[in-house]
Amino acid sequence: MDVKAVSRFAATFVTDTTNPPAPRPRWLRRGRYDLVEVADVITALICFAVTNSTLTDENASHHGHHGAGLLALLAFVTCAPLALRTRFPLSAWASSAAALIWTSLVIPPGSLGGPTVPVTGALVYGLCLYAVTVRCRPRIVVAAAAVTVAGAAFIDPGSTASAIFLAAVSILLGVVVRVRGSGVRRLEEQERRHSGERALLEERQRIARELHDVVAHHMSVIAIQAEAAPYKAADAPPELVESFGEIRASALAGLAELRRVLGVLRTDGRDTAPQPGLADLDALLDSARSGGVSVTVTRTGNPVTLPEGVDLSAYRIVQEALSNAMRHAPGSHVWLHLAYCPDSLVLEIRNDAQAPAGSTAPVLVASGARAVGGGHGLVGMRERATMLGGSLEAGPREDGGFQVTASLPVSSSKLPVSSSEEDAP
Repeated sequence: MDVKAVSRFAATFVTDTTNPPAPRPRWLRRGRYDLVEVADVITALICFAVTNSTLTDENASHHGHHGAGLLALLAFVTCAPLALRTRFPLSAWASSAAALIWTSLVIPPGSLGGPTVPVTGALVYGLCLYAVTVRCRPRIVVAAAAVTVAGAAFIDPGSTASAIFLAAVSILLGVVVRVRGSGVRRLEEQERRHSGERALLEERQRIARELHDVVAHHMSVIAIQAEAAPYKAADAPPELVESFGEIRASALAGLAELRRVLGVLRTDGRDTAPQPGLADLDALLDSARSGGVSVTVTRTGNPVTLPEGVDLSAYRIVQEALSNAMRHAPGSHVWLHLAYCPDSLVLEIRNDAQAPAGSTAPVLVASGARAVGGGHGLVGMRERATMLGGSLEAGPREDGGFQVTASLPVSSSKLPVSSSEEDAP
């Protein structure tokens, strides 16, 4: 026999036609135990006891043609599939159908005076068919319904109507649960997508507020210098004074527009505190160390004065990485490396895989985790790097830790240029 053919046939009953189970509500889970599976096992044991007792009594009342061991085996194979229906619904249904057919062959219908099939056997079969309807592909459900009717006609043609009723009830309930679960999953998926989009917009808004503060500061400096410049030269030509006046007027107009934009962006009151930079890194590292994370800092290259946007973004990237390290891997060790290259600043933040028992996986950044200052982990980091024309890479390491590497351009030729600057002569 072809081994691959057997494997494909087995896979049909395990994975190929079966959807993954829907997540259980919290009240249906107790640690590692699924209360639905526990209930299935308990129900299967009760059905086994009832079936074995019923078959034994009926066999005794008809002069005991069957042995006690055979009756116990029939009761077991009839009820055992119920314990498998949560993990392997198609296999459980097929086993239940085969058990009912075998039972009818060993004990012909009506030979013991009872129903065509044991009542508990019909209950187990209906529950397994319900699980197939909820979890398996529609073509499998149609095939299972056809097998139910054909099997009933084979066992006892008079029981066909009862089999149709049992299949109809099981499949109808399964379809209702399946449609409802599908709708719930779609709503949850939409909510996750909208949550991610909302997080991205909030992070962009926060970045825009911070960088508008930086730009507003520069515009104010330009206006002040343009106003003071004519007084620094003796007998300045009128044309020069007029030019500086136009520069000052343009700067003030731009500053007014920036303030109007900031009035729209600021929904939680004005924040006039100075924006941090890498000069404030020591205080940030002390805060991380007090939170239970040991940090080692190394630097290469010659430190240079960074553009304020780059300085602020570098600080925020380090801040969010350390914040998530404190949250997800307390007690781990973090390495921070700053590389000052001729045209870029490279930040490398990584942590080891050591974390105390009971903590979550030791990751620096979780894509949905909120960082200090309202950030959203990787969302904020990537937005900041992309906004400056840089790049950011993040992912797990082979040793089980996590690493974030950001490259931020520091030369003016590498920074993004606005459309108005591109059109300027």
